[in-house]
Amino acid sequence: MDWFAKAVVKSSLGWLVLGVTLGVAMAVDPSLAIYRPAHVHMNLLGFMAMMIAGVAYHVIPRFTGHPLHSRQLAGLHWWVANIGLAVFVLGFIARPHAFREGAVLLAAGGSLSALGAYVFAYNLWRTIDGPAVISSAARVS
Repeated sequence: MDWFAKAVVKSSLGWLVLGVTLGVAMAVDPSLAIYRPAHVHMNLLGFMAMMIAGVAYHVIPRFTGHPLHSRQLAGLHWWVANIGLAVFVLGFIARPHAFREGAVLLAAGGSLSALGAYVFAYNLWRTIDGPAVISSAARVS
């Protein structure tokens, strides 16, 4: 398994532990329910989306018979997605207490999370299509 696929799956498991821990804390102390958006994003973007991405990085090249389009983009995705989600979660935690600062963190984290998703989608799209084939007309010249 490539390093980036392992890293994304391990990050997914880390986000699962954090999301479940916050969920348990909210169950024990209902006043913590103000952090529900952080809990939801840890579990959906952190656990589910990253688990899907990690598995996809491993299986899509094998299913299609094409190498991954870019290992560097996969690494970039891992960094951007995790940093973005961490900032996003901090924004959800800060927002009830410091609205402006929380909003800035949400905008920055959300933008980085979206960038990570775009990089992932592009990389897999290009992987599914496979390497560009040189047309026969171009080979003749």
